[in-house]
Amino acid sequence: MADRLSHVDEARATRYPGDPGGRQPVHTCYVPADRVTGDVAGEWGAAALAALDEHAPDAAAFADLLDLPGDLAETVRDKVTAKLRREPVEDLRIDFEDGYGERSDDEEDADAVRCAALVAGWSAPPPWVGIRFKSFDTPTSFTRAVWTLDLFVTELGRAPVLTFPKVTDVAQVSALVDLLGQLESAVGLDHGALRFEIQIETTQSIVDADGRFAVPRFITAGQGRVSALHFGTYDYTAACGLSAADQHLAHSACDFARHAMQVGAAGTGVRLSDGSTNVLPVGDTESVWAAWRTHHDLVLRSLAHGFHQGWDLHPAQLVTRYAATFVHHLRHAPADARRLRTYVDGADAGILDEPATAQALAMSIRRAVDCGALSTSDVTDLCGLSEVDLDAALARREPR
Repeated sequence: MADRLSHVDEARATRYPGDPGGRQPVHTCYVPADRVTGDVAGEWGAAALAALDEHAPDAAAFADLLDLPGDLAETVRDKVTAKLRREPVEDLRIDFEDGYGERSDDEEDADAVRCAALVAGWSAPPPWVGIRFKSFDTPTSFTRAVWTLDLFVTELGRAPVLTFPKVTDVAQVSALVDLLGQLESAVGLDHGALRFEIQIETTQSIVDADGRFAVPRFITAGQGRVSALHFGTYDYTAACGLSAADQHLAHSACDFARHAMQVGAAGTGVRLSDGSTNVLPVGDTESVWAAWRTHHDLVLRSLAHGFHQGWDLHPAQLVTRYAATFVHHLRHAPADARRLRTYVDGADAGILDEPATAQALAMSIRRAVDCGALSTSDVTDLCGLSEVDLDAALARREPR
């Protein structure tokens, strides 16, 4: 009987290897290619700090803004300030799609080469940098997407992060896989070096034309190259027929898509990113506070849904991206740390955690360290585990 099931076990292990390990960014910042000049990350960080100093100049204002206790507000504001100075942008995507618009071929050619040269010359780039090229939904945009991708990767000479928008059919994924293999050969990159994120922003990327669940088929067609699924708030809600007033990240239609993404990608090693809000923190303090509160609440909501990454469209959104992320981790870390310590010690504390839960606890604490919410010494103080101990706990998996 066991022999009859061995191929099932092998297939499951191949299809569902689990999280790939390593750090995941908490956000992706999209900047139109024509606006990428100089030190984009530094410019965003400086603009975010200026907004923070102007509109929430001290811990008391920050506490009022986000309805936080005074001690937590001071801690979070200090951590946000330090993060904006040290590493304001974790993941930068240079946009050649909607944010860039339709340009002449000569103009897009020049921007592709110029941006790649800029990225290649940065001494301290964000941990992740890449491009979003145009979709494959028309022959014209397909040709333009391939040409921009070729120019950028060739000029850069290494593998950037690639974002594939408006996917509607598995054949588009297969076509991109073939193209990336050819590009790797032409540029001299290792096979499989070029991977891509699929944007889930069409209804067909949830349920295809034949009524089939699309996400697993996209991942299969990606042949190991699909690194993440990114939700596109506004294209998706528009495709669902929602009015402009109802096109927002907290709509139940978005929840349906997010859960479909989760179920389709669970265990495959393909990570998830939530979408954006177009309510930007600009104008007078009242307007900025309203936008910050909206963004802060949406980030917390995404985290509660298991989406640890999202899009940011404006430098001042970095303030509430990091504030919400830090608040989430600081509120959960003490209890998570106690439960993890109890599990590691095998103690009886009234909660019987499974190996999968213990791994999730370790992952949560690891994410807190990666983004700057906690230091490794904070982790040791909370649960007595070193960074090595934490990673060991993270590596433990439930037997297959």
